[in-house]
Amino acid sequence: MARPKHKLSSAELKAKAPGKYSDGGGLWFHKRHDGGAQWFLRYTLFGRRHEMGLGSFPAVSLKAARQEAEKWQAVVRDGKDAIKERERQGREAERNLNILADIAKDAFESRKAELKGDGKAGRWFSPLELHVLPKLGKMPVSQIDQRDIRDTLAPIWHTKADTARKAMNRLSICMRHAAALGLDVDLQATEKAKALLGKQRHKATNIPAMPWQDVPAFYQSLDGGTTAELALRLLILTAVRSYPLRHLHLDQIDGDIWTIPAEAMKGRKGATSDFRVPFVARSPKSDC
Repeated sequence: MARPKHKLSSAELKAKAPGKYSDGGGLWFHKRHDGGAQWFLRYTLFGRRHEMGLGSFPAVSLKAARQEAEKWQAVVRDGKDAIKERERQGREAERNLNILADIAKDAFESRKAELKGDGKAGRWFSPLELHVLPKLGKMPVSQIDQRDIRDTLAPIWHTKADTARKAMNRLSICMRHAAALGLDVDLQATEKAKALLGKQRHKATNIPAMPWQDVPAFYQSLDGGTTAELALRLLILTAVRSYPLRHLHLDQIDGDIWTIPAEAMKGRKGATSDFRVPFVARSPKSDC
């Protein structure tokens, strides 16, 4: 004959005297002498009795405790140890928290200080964001191997070689970051992936420069007054790089001197001195 279930009621639980009370179906309520109480599941597997904690009362209600008890009794009926199965699921859930997307963001945050403008331009993170995370972002970093990386970067390995190289480099940094966090990762996965992908066929070519003889005519053609045209004129006159020009602020200009902050200059990482660009009056009759 089946043992009765649902012996307890919510109304009587708080008034119970210290002791252990069965609700049926293996669910027990334990009222302690200090006034606290908790739920536990009692089950027998392979001839051995086990007790599995299900949480404290009233944080876990009677209804919730019954649901948990039924859930884990179903596991026992399948011949599994409920306590060990819960531990296994906990480890699995913990591994899933360390997905590549989270590791990549954490690695980026830790390196911001090394990047120009704290990486706000997005160039460090964009190869990952565009070409790696859409496919591998939700995958636990400990499970990523060379085949996953190969399949992810194969579509751009030869056609967008420089981007693929940067993505591979960033991914390698993320794997090392994960290892530093104590996660079990394959630090050789990216090198193995390179071996699987083979040597890149694409060769990077520089964008051809405009012959200096053509610059005056090009300068004169920039007469529309748009921001882009005015910026190009200033670029031609000062020969600065595009980054400081795109991030120019009026407070950087004092009279005929433009002071570019040290951190905005390429190749001056860690420099403390600014870079000054003098503005020279242009002759009205000159071409530039």
